[in-house]
Amino acid sequence: MTYVIGIDTGGTFTDAFVADHQDRIAAAKTPSTPPDFAQGFLNSIDDLAVELDLTTSQLLGDTDYIVHGTTSTLNALVTGDVAKVGFLTTRGHGDSISIMNLEGRYAGLGTDEVQDMARTAKPAPLVPSELIHEINERIDYKGEVLVPLDESGVRTAVRQMLSDGVEAIAVSLLWSFRNPAHELRIREIVHEEQPDMYVALSSEVSPRIREYARSATTIMNTQVGPRLGAYLRPLEQELKNRGFAGSLLVMQGSGGCVSSHEAPKHAVSTIGSVLTGGIVGCTRMAAALGHRNVISTDMGGTTFLVGLVSDGKPVSTTSTVLNQYTISTPMVDVHTIGAGGGAIAWVDAGGNLRVGPRSAGARPGPACYGEGGFEPTVTDADVVLGIVNPNNFLGGRKKLDRELSAEAIRKHIAEPLGLSVTDAAQAIYAIQNAQTADLVRKVVVNSGQDPRDFVLYSFGGAGPVHAASYSADLGVKEVVVPLGSTAAVFSAYGLAASDIVLTIERSQPHNFPPDVDLVNETFAGLEEELRLRLIDQGLEFSEINYEREADIRYTMQMAEVSTPVPSGTLDAGQIEAVGERFEQLYENIYGKGSGFRDAGLQVITYRVRAVGSLHIRPELPEHPVLNTPPAPTGTRDVFLDIVNGLEPAAIYDYRDLGASHEISGPAVVEAATTTVALPRGTTATVDRLGNLVIRYATASTTDKEN
Repeated sequence: MTYVIGIDTGGTFTDAFVADHQDRIAAAKTPSTPPDFAQGFLNSIDDLAVELDLTTSQLLGDTDYIVHGTTSTLNALVTGDVAKVGFLTTRGHGDSISIMNLEGRYAGLGTDEVQDMARTAKPAPLVPSELIHEINERIDYKGEVLVPLDESGVRTAVRQMLSDGVEAIAVSLLWSFRNPAHELRIREIVHEEQPDMYVALSSEVSPRIREYARSATTIMNTQVGPRLGAYLRPLEQELKNRGFAGSLLVMQGSGGCVSSHEAPKHAVSTIGSVLTGGIVGCTRMAAALGHRNVISTDMGGTTFLVGLVSDGKPVSTTSTVLNQYTISTPMVDVHTIGAGGGAIAWVDAGGNLRVGPRSAGARPGPACYGEGGFEPTVTDADVVLGIVNPNNFLGGRKKLDRELSAEAIRKHIAEPLGLSVTDAAQAIYAIQNAQTADLVRKVVVNSGQDPRDFVLYSFGGAGPVHAASYSADLGVKEVVVPLGSTAAVFSAYGLAASDIVLTIERSQPHNFPPDVDLVNETFAGLEEELRLRLIDQGLEFSEINYEREADIRYTMQMAEVSTPVPSGTLDAGQIEAVGERFEQLYENIYGKGSGFRDAGLQVITYRVRAVGSLHIRPELPEHPVLNTPPAPTGTRDVFLDIVNGLEPAAIYDYRDLGASHEISGPAVVEAATTTVALPRGTTATVDRLGNLVIRYATASTTDKEN
């Protein structure tokens, strides 16, 4: 028996999913264990073994690989718990990470925030000035050496940094992406001085034009690389101690995994790893259900995440922003706000009710957990409103205390605002749904697409409680709640279903159309590098595919658009077609007629993505058909929408629902790891995979209000 396991470590829960080559599957949901998240990881494997009626050593001994989505790098950057880094750069450019090309002042901010210039400010430099050393060297834009590398100066700088106690060294030289020779030699010198020193080179981490973003990305990679290695090494050893002889893989923000020995080298690519499993899961399930366009929404205990699958593929971005620092590395485009089930409700100084972004987390958790949490959360509101059954949380494994929820809401929300506890809970519920709907709308519309062309998938423990409400006014075709075998561990399923994905890019700016030989040589070189890196993964692949793209822009603009490029040896006609495709994509994003071909085009960066398909691809089983009609287990008063307020709702046990069963709201469906709220005017049908497919049978509650 050969198993594959996906483990998704979140701020509140650790989700695990296991499948074998005969499509036998199991899932587990375990509390996370901050600050030692590895313990929650190991606990989840124990729980999977119990589900399969195996010992942990039996399960691990027969497991081929484990795919891990980890928060370790993201948490390190957010909290500042990073390695002490020294920075080496070209003479005269040491201040570039302080100047930040001005973008540090506005990166990651919304339009309203940017316009309020009096309140904007640059973040602190990533490296203090005393740990920045400038090196005599210079390579020009053609990759030619103008000033040789001053090796003795490098050695002196390295020795100074070692005496200052740096734990890692970042190197970013001008035009190193055109010629990395000087950066490579610097790494050799560092290792001559200190063989075990972690070194990151911009020519390997982010070989892309634009000095500040390249340097910032390299520095952040250097800050978290040692921490990721320090997390993974003991985890791997403990797995071996428990009988694991397979491969530990780490999810990347790019939408695929990589071997654990390579992950620390490209650590910055893993900062979105815990956010990406759900997107991969959506892509796999969408292919099975025939959905080409999907809005992925994942609402767990801490965050609410939104991503898109467009035309069958995850929507990606070539750069992202964290704490106002630009990260130039390809990632699946996932947007997040602090609006999970543990989001804390509070009243601001102006007397306004707010929800999030601060979270109660796994410890102490919402007030209803009875573990010391005293502030009201979204989950507390869901309990008070009758949606979440206190006796059925996590399938009854954890009992919730409704009175503690009511008391937290009364003290912190109801009394300050002059409301009843029920009205205050309803307000928390409504605000939560409004702000999550706003994020979904923003993500879809800003991508140049129409929500009405999409199906919305809702997962995570808290997502199905709110999905019908936050999707009501988006105009989506339907809402799919994965309840079959994945339920609230859908992201872990996505991890288990992922492939090895490696990406290499290189900036080589020139006017369009480029020389045909140059294009073919560039892509051939990138694909050869990827072939060697795939071999280094030490895994067997059922197939390998290479996906090409080029970042193209109108001359003198800064907004490049990633444009697909055909495989194989290209001719002039195929290259010209790439330019035409760029213009189509540009107008999709910025509006019809927004392009200006007379300005000319420029190719900025070439990129290749290698996808190595792993030999176990979990297939979800068909849901059983039951001949008996669906029957509720009872009724209770539940608040499902603001129009109808508290009203009797039918309560269904998901285990009693078979494929093709249909129920109508107002109703609540209780599953082992989540709850689905069905407001009046909705119908829900169980599809062949056991998903609950929600549609509005009548006008939405939003329409009624209008």
